[in-house]
Amino acid sequence: MVGIRARLTVEEPPNCPVVELATEDDARIRDVNWTANSGGTVVEEFRATSAVDAATVFDAGENTVHRVERDNDADCPCEIVEALGCPVADVRVEKNCLSLTLHLPSTDPLSGVVEELEELGGVVRLRYLVRDAEAEGTDATVVDRERLTSRQREVLRTAYRLGYFAYPRESSAEEVAASLDIGTSTFAEHLAAAQSTLLEEVFEE
Repeated sequence: MVGIRARLTVEEPPNCPVVELATEDDARIRDVNWTANSGGTVVEEFRATSAVDAATVFDAGENTVHRVERDNDADCPCEIVEALGCPVADVRVEKNCLSLTLHLPSTDPLSGVVEELEELGGVVRLRYLVRDAEAEGTDATVVDRERLTSRQREVLRTAYRLGYFAYPRESSAEEVAASLDIGTSTFAEHLAAAQSTLLEEVFEE
């Protein structure tokens, strides 16, 4: 069987308190999980890059876990997807955008998932689609460039165009920085941040 890994984003989805928190506090949120309790509400827990206006249930620096509750009868995007028989493998939020990663047996269920999310509201986009690497005998990896800031993409694009990543190098850090009209240390900071994000994308599982 050939499986796929897909990442969808939903901009400004309704009935999502986690997205509302990220938008208000300008935080990036990851490791979102949820469970229904006997009181008719759903409890959601998550980790955030910065303080958010939500209850803290575990405080250990970067491993701080927050918790919010919502009504069980709300049309939650994640629960709508799972009701279609598609478990959500990973949930992340940045500003007003909800990011869902799915593992599916084929591309067939995707159209139904997208249709249901669009009916709920918000703009739905397919960010990447990766087929099972074992089916082709290759290690297929697709990078979601939307995780980079526009400035990081500009720095990487310019560095690549000028041969900074060639071997041997065709331009120095100083030359690339001058082309971007920024300092060498600023170029190094943007480059390091971009590379860290790309490596996280390549090796995350």
